[in-house]
Amino acid sequence: MSTSVLRTADAWWVLTPTGAARVPTSATTTGELLADRPAIRAAAASGDTVAVEDLELVSPVTAPCRVVAQMTNFVSHVRDTNGNPETVPLTFFRKTSGSISGPYADVVRPGHVTLLDYEVEIGLVVGRAMPVGTVVTDDNLADHVAGVVVTNDVSARDVQLPKTQFYEAKSYPTFTPVGPVLALLDADELKRFTDLRLRLWVNGELRQDMTAADMIYPPVRALQALTRFQRLDAGDLLLTGTPVGTALSAPPKPVEIIASLLPPTVKWRMFFKGQARNPRYLADGDVVEAAIATDDGAIDLGRQRTVVRWVR
Repeated sequence: MSTSVLRTADAWWVLTPTGAARVPTSATTTGELLADRPAIRAAAASGDTVAVEDLELVSPVTAPCRVVAQMTNFVSHVRDTNGNPETVPLTFFRKTSGSISGPYADVVRPGHVTLLDYEVEIGLVVGRAMPVGTVVTDDNLADHVAGVVVTNDVSARDVQLPKTQFYEAKSYPTFTPVGPVLALLDADELKRFTDLRLRLWVNGELRQDMTAADMIYPPVRALQALTRFQRLDAGDLLLTGTPVGTALSAPPKPVEIIASLLPPTVKWRMFFKGQARNPRYLADGDVVEAAIATDDGAIDLGRQRTVVRWVR
């Protein structure tokens, strides 16, 4: 059975049938907490609890840490962008951990950004040091992945696309809401990874709804590739891609072909003029909710709720 870890500004907690039990630990980072499993187990068995509703929860993944993300990793998302899922490469990009925010904190859009988008993603939390050359297999995945979290890979599309600048477009403060729950999973639970359903709503409208079975490169494949060149440590975060349903959608193929013949400045001017009329991009005051769980509720990462605020 998964263990649900919560965090407030001054403490760690474990969700129990009667409420949240404080973890008796001096850990201040996610990596330190994962090394103190006896304290987590003690909290899980404790009857001394408080109401979860009384806690002001923050991200269960602490910064600084490494934040790595997979690009176009769901079949539905690749097709929506006129790509071919059978040939799309396994691609990574980095986000600054300064973009991590809590599950109920505001998402703040910088004044120069106009096309603000959302991407619900499963976040893998690394459980131990993984030096370059670490061998990851289906059999030992649970030795390296401690658990999973809800993440929202907020994206400034008008920065990302013309500059091909993923790092900047996805790294502004508050652009990675995380939590509320860090679900620590055992080996059998990790085998149910593809049963996890990702859902995201904007102002109550369901925009994204897909299970991880739609994923092209699952965690084992991703970590095998990543550890060929990137060291990971306990508490680091890997975002595993988003399904169809984001505000950004590719134009029809004939329009795309015609646009490819135009000078870049003209092409992007036409593209952004069209995108500016798209009502699915996030507006000031929009409420974004994201949740990930198995349909039977056996694994539940909770539901985050963030409000979009614009800097004028």
